[in-house]
Amino acid sequence: MTTNTLRTGLVIAGGYADKVRRVLFAQLRDAIKSGEISNTDVARAAAELNRLLFEILVNKLNIDKGDVVRITIEYELDPPNINWKLDTLQIQAWRRLPDEEIQAKVRESLPEAEEVMKGALELGVRKLGETDTGDIVYEVTFNDMSVGALLVTPLNGSAVVRGAITDPTPMVLKRTTVQVEGDIDDYIANNISTIVGKARNTEKREAQKVVREILALLGREEEESVEEAYMEE
Repeated sequence: MTTNTLRTGLVIAGGYADKVRRVLFAQLRDAIKSGEISNTDVARAAAELNRLLFEILVNKLNIDKGDVVRITIEYELDPPNINWKLDTLQIQAWRRLPDEEIQAKVRESLPEAEEVMKGALELGVRKLGETDTGDIVYEVTFNDMSVGALLVTPLNGSAVVRGAITDPTPMVLKRTTVQVEGDIDDYIANNISTIVGKARNTEKREAQKVVREILALLGREEEESVEEAYMEE
């Protein structure tokens, strides 16, 4: 008896049933080929789970077909049976905003659009800790949201900085030497926008990778946002 985990990833709620079926068949492809289990058995198990998901999503949560959901559940393969471990079922959902509400917010933002587009990023930092080698890790914030990380190596009167931010514009800062005056924490906090201004624009995946690498030095991982997870599908 083997235990597997079915993950739909982010999927439009109207298509969750097809995704569950496709993922289950893909995971059990080898078992089907070897004759351990039949196509009919897999289809039956998918249908049983989808009936439960319909009851929860539609009848209990009133999820609209345009909303986004992510479903995770473990199951045991005990040929020819597929036993769903219902106590492991996890459902996450994000509601779709009405088009009218979105467009209203767009129109509301247009008068200040040029100022927002050309304005400097007002970033902040928070010291997270130090690595075993003495490097300092800082969290980068924007409007009180965590958007990146910096790794700072203090030197005599200077420091080497590298890092990345993922929002609102993904950027990666390669190893850059800066002259430090006074306390290094104060210097980084007071000059964060200037430091990040030396970074280059990049794809969000690359920026996320750099952030993860830096946070991993402290045994931390970047929290996955809805947008990040969606882009990984």
